[in-house]
Amino acid sequence: MMHYLQIEGNAKLSGEIEISGAKNAALPLIALTLLARNEVELSNVPNVADIKTLAQLLRNLGSKCEFTNNNVLNIDTSGINSTMANYDIVRKMRASILTLGPLLTRFGHCEVSLPGGCAIGQRPIDLHLSALEKMGANIEIKQGYIVASAPNGLKGARIVFDKITVTGSENIIMAAALAHGTTHLLNVAKEPEVVQICEVLAASGVKIEGIGTSEISVQGSGGKLLNIANVEVIPDRIEAGTYLYAGAITNSKISVTKANANHMSATLAKLEEMGFGIEIDGDKITILPAKRIKPCEIVTTEYPGFPTDMQAQFMALSLVANGVSVIDERLFENRLMHVSELARMGADIRLNGHIASVYGGSELNAADVMATDLRASSALILAALVAKGTSRVHRIYHLDRGYENLEAKFKKLGAKIVRLEE
Repeated sequence: MMHYLQIEGNAKLSGEIEISGAKNAALPLIALTLLARNEVELSNVPNVADIKTLAQLLRNLGSKCEFTNNNVLNIDTSGINSTMANYDIVRKMRASILTLGPLLTRFGHCEVSLPGGCAIGQRPIDLHLSALEKMGANIEIKQGYIVASAPNGLKGARIVFDKITVTGSENIIMAAALAHGTTHLLNVAKEPEVVQICEVLAASGVKIEGIGTSEISVQGSGGKLLNIANVEVIPDRIEAGTYLYAGAITNSKISVTKANANHMSATLAKLEEMGFGIEIDGDKITILPAKRIKPCEIVTTEYPGFPTDMQAQFMALSLVANGVSVIDERLFENRLMHVSELARMGADIRLNGHIASVYGGSELNAADVMATDLRASSALILAALVAKGTSRVHRIYHLDRGYENLEAKFKKLGAKIVRLEE
């Protein structure tokens, strides 16, 4: 049974909603519990499909991993009796690769299936593998599995990432935490979720220098498991951005709470550039309508630049700007698949390689559209909010991977949106 969303256009939104914890921070934190000797409680965990998938993977390995209420996850990895992350789970979600570093550094061996996941292009994991080899691991690819061993544990090393990689940085930082000696990492990702992993490790007694910079050194515990205190997952900056952009496209005043504006500087700066007002009051961010919505340009790049995960939402918003906006997608080669779906609604978007020119101001009409990946789906919802008529967004299982209580939150802001079965 497939679900779809039915959305009425010409929406005006108002009110405020609460932002959930960040899926992309919760996933590495769940993997991090593999390094703990104690039971760890993670709070503010978003109850979304990707989280449930990784929790199931940990249970398959022999851990206890249960939601005690909707957003609190209790994890005890002391009973692990397997170090094999099988294809069935990993194919559902690329982030399963985050178990590679922790399993290898703790047990000295593991088998992790090569990942599948969103269709947004090649995301090579060879950066993870070559770093682990530098730390003394022996790695082979056998029948679709990464078979890794380090019988005497991993050793500290100097590692330069050829490309900035978020999951690569997280994986190797976690591996380094239990290694023998000190690991020096260069060209590390600076995303808030990488910072949170480092802060939790530091609070667990691991000596880490350079947190939040591109150069980090991690002094390993020499195989000793860590005592990890309870952790509250940071707010989801992409979810917060998506709802603020929904306020923007409908030119409405809305607020999001439990958000962290410091993690969203590029996303918010573009709203101001387009003529919207932004008010920040503690963990509450409010968007104020624009007198005239101006076009602008974005280049997606690593944090703290404009996030690729907000590119589709920005594209939808550009459809109502007065003039031509330009989007330069530098991170993923298939990250513009929503263009053809937006075109079904009357969008005028011209593609040249990884650059999209969005001609704003033409009227959008409701249509049947299909989600192609997680963030593209939210762009289609935003466009449907301002289109003439009633749109249907199909294949929303992509949305359920990353947005918690999506319809409920949109309804609370006054959108006419329902989930139906087809």
